[in-house]
Amino acid sequence: MEVGIVGYGAFMPRNRIKVEEIAKVWGADAPSYKKGLQLEEKSVPSPDEDTITLSVEATKNALKRAEINPKEIGAIYIGSESHPYAVKPSGTVVAEAIGATPEIHCADYEFACKAGSEGMFVAYSLVKAGTVKYGLAIGADTSQGAPGDALEYSASAGAASFIFGTDKLVAVCEDTYAFMTDTPDFWRREYQHYPRHGGRFTGEPAYFKHVLGCARGLLQKSGLKPTDFAYAVFHQPNGKFPLRAGKELGFTKEQIDQGRLVPKLGNTYSGSSPMGLSAVLDIAQPGDKIFMVSYGSGAGSDGFIFRVTDRIDEVRDKAPHTRFLLDNYKTYIDYGIYAKYRRKIRKAE
Repeated sequence: MEVGIVGYGAFMPRNRIKVEEIAKVWGADAPSYKKGLQLEEKSVPSPDEDTITLSVEATKNALKRAEINPKEIGAIYIGSESHPYAVKPSGTVVAEAIGATPEIHCADYEFACKAGSEGMFVAYSLVKAGTVKYGLAIGADTSQGAPGDALEYSASAGAASFIFGTDKLVAVCEDTYAFMTDTPDFWRREYQHYPRHGGRFTGEPAYFKHVLGCARGLLQKSGLKPTDFAYAVFHQPNGKFPLRAGKELGFTKEQIDQGRLVPKLGNTYSGSSPMGLSAVLDIAQPGDKIFMVSYGSGAGSDGFIFRVTDRIDEVRDKAPHTRFLLDNYKTYIDYGIYAKYRRKIRKAE
């Protein structure tokens, strides 16, 4: 029995702020972010947008492609590091909004930027086990970086949604792999508004150790090599890291570039690699193999191998393409509006 993606969808806010606008306020060197980390701008949620609203919109697009009754979805998992409530699930709201309640399992996941791919693995596994007919997994965030911190240039917002099943597949999941250690490169304690990170430590041994370890383990397990894939998608905290990881593994720049949404979006959030996967599915051809590895601080990576089916040509245009959402209807804002929208100015109590 083949198990894979039945429908997929993405969504992101229309607001954008440019790297130069952030750098101007803090007296930072904008060219170093643009050239060194290959960042140009990032998405910014409006005051009425959060992880839940982004998840709903992304899932509506996934349902358009899946062409199934939401009542048939047996489980929903939302991975995020910015759930709107500390005590109240995001998943119940999304399930209610899409008409999937009440007979459905639900849980919110947290694992920094790989919470979305963790939800994908569980949804896939439940379908594979025959426990549910369809499983829904979402990676979504409205990530924050402290004012003036390097993370402020890349912590953005968006959502990617995937419905897993056994029929009407657009992409078969051929293999999975996971790689995890206790590496504290990024964290946020209770009541802290902004996360903290270990600077360069977040690259090596955090990001690269886990992404490369997971990727190599998945290649060995599957018996495949980089040349067997049309596309490779890695977690995208900036534009530089995924290219370096791919090069060390033997993937070409062309295989990786097609799936990257940075340098424009700024992609440090739980839907980063899933969002990249949605962009690749928009352009992939039947028979193409896709290699995907996520990353989450703390730290770990999930790896997936997907094979695209003939059905992709029937459904990909039933919802907006991810690249279309990225490039169209953008509204540029200044730092003052950005600070207001993200509630960076707080009144003393």
